[in-house]
Amino acid sequence: MKIAHTPVTAHSYSSHSFYLKRDDMLHPYFSGNKARKLMSLLTYEDPSVTHLIGYGSPQANSLLSLAALANIKGWQLEFYVDRIPAWLQQHPIGNYRLALELGARVIPVSTVCEHNLHPESYIQTHRLDDHCLYVPEGGRSLIAEEGVAKLADEIADWAQEQAIEHLVVALPSGTGTTALFLHKHLQPKGIEVITCACVGGKDYLIKQFEMLGEQCFPTILDPNRNHHFGKLYQDDYEIWQALKEKTGVEFDLLYDPLMWHCLLDWLPQHPDKSLLYVHQGGLVGNESMLPRYRRKFDV
Repeated sequence: MKIAHTPVTAHSYSSHSFYLKRDDMLHPYFSGNKARKLMSLLTYEDPSVTHLIGYGSPQANSLLSLAALANIKGWQLEFYVDRIPAWLQQHPIGNYRLALELGARVIPVSTVCEHNLHPESYIQTHRLDDHCLYVPEGGRSLIAEEGVAKLADEIADWAQEQAIEHLVVALPSGTGTTALFLHKHLQPKGIEVITCACVGGKDYLIKQFEMLGEQCFPTILDPNRNHHFGKLYQDDYEIWQALKEKTGVEFDLLYDPLMWHCLLDWLPQHPDKSLLYVHQGGLVGNESMLPRYRRKFDV
């Protein structure tokens, strides 16, 4: 399994040159930033562990990566959700479909608990025992640091080999775990990390950083626009499509467009910087996102 040393390619978009760290070229299911965050668990050895426990959305990228990890390790994944839409149960698609094919159990909390508990609360109360290994939503955990530190080393080594000066690394944030640990390991090497808050706002993202016990954070760009996570925006689709046409690379439809809206404001103000964008995978999620865009905007 290839979980390191992905290539860096050179591209141009909207008259701006940038480099792309191709973490979408990791394992097709155990891919992108989730693979980096979960990498340490590939070598985790505890014969008492039989179940991997997680929670989130039934279409989350983390669901597929956890399912792939569990499949590789011979564990049973239990992934708890608030609900699974009837249409998705009847016609599985995207991350949900592939996770089921890999043997995951995707469990609405209402089917296992009479009380209206949040999935995290249910797990904390009922599914933390010696046979269960728990990974918080989105991989927001100290277990993520080892794999992200490896990514930081790859970036720093590449920059040195290519004699890249004034490098800035950019990536969007959900929980912000990848951005935070990249910043921690790249800042001492003089490399700045910039990100944007895709889930919630800047204050929410800072709280996620603080929960991981760090005090020094990456730069958070303000998108200067109302943007609700999971909602469809035509200009998000347009920037996604334009990136694909200009670079020949498919990006994630959920996170990447917002980061690129921010970058198109940031780049003209920093002409002296060299930009490296970290592709974080998530392409299986486009299988469900694209039909939604096509239905809403006839694109």
